[in-house]
Amino acid sequence: MTSRLPVVTVTYSPGDHLRAFVDTLPAATGRPVGLVMADNGSTDGAPEAVAAEYDFAEFFPTGGNLGYGTAINRAVTEISRRPEEFDQEFVLVVNPDVTFEPGCVDELLAAVRRWPRGAAFGPRIAETDGSVYPSARSVPTLGGGIGHAVLGPVWPGNPWTSRYLADQDMSTERAAGWLSGSCLLLRRSAFDALGGFDERYFMYLEDVDLGDRLGQAGWQNVYVPSSVIHHDQGHAAKSVPEFTLRAHHRSAYLFQADRHPHAWQAPIRWALKAGLELRCRLAIRSAERALR
Repeated sequence: MTSRLPVVTVTYSPGDHLRAFVDTLPAATGRPVGLVMADNGSTDGAPEAVAAEYDFAEFFPTGGNLGYGTAINRAVTEISRRPEEFDQEFVLVVNPDVTFEPGCVDELLAAVRRWPRGAAFGPRIAETDGSVYPSARSVPTLGGGIGHAVLGPVWPGNPWTSRYLADQDMSTERAAGWLSGSCLLLRRSAFDALGGFDERYFMYLEDVDLGDRLGQAGWQNVYVPSSVIHHDQGHAAKSVPEFTLRAHHRSAYLFQADRHPHAWQAPIRWALKAGLELRCRLAIRSAERALR
């Protein structure tokens, strides 16, 4: 096989993280890779510098800060136009603040053979403090989501948060409701059939939405703990809490509103919107106090 395995990341002034990401990528798989950096308006020059230095990487400007899912979709469309260069069966979607353990992408590819209905394959995610991120979870329900959202910050051990984080088995290969979008090997036939990421999500929960839609279409989201990456999660969000918190709460509303679309469910949507708006304001206030 001579075509390259496509790898897509979204860049927005990623700084030093991007070089660490690119340096560890070749050892993650024995296959040749082609990295497409879908750039949403970087001003630090990091993506351009990487594209100039590494022959497997290319700079792909999206034309503006379009959001995460939209940028991924644009890059995948570009890959589709170049079948002589890129494998069209899979695409690896990864955040630029990830680093790879040797062979971890090959472990994801090996899992494909074990899970013929698998459409998304995600690795074990090691965080900077050495803990394992619970990256394979059940799809959140409205009741569980409300309980977790309202009580999680003040009562971490509440039943709803415990249930939301219940999928704590991070040592067993298994199917899950959804997988963290920080690193996903996606089967293109399934991804394309759904229209890719839902572009209404600017950032946050686009991975939950994708996993849920894949499951409803009869596919599986497969957690593969033999594949290990490292993720410096949340470093960017901490610097602009108001923007990221508003985006997170908008996405949370969109996810549940889509799943309660009927006219008779309008009061649920109204209550959800009001509750999330209140929670967002409180969260912003708390984050701003912490930054002072």
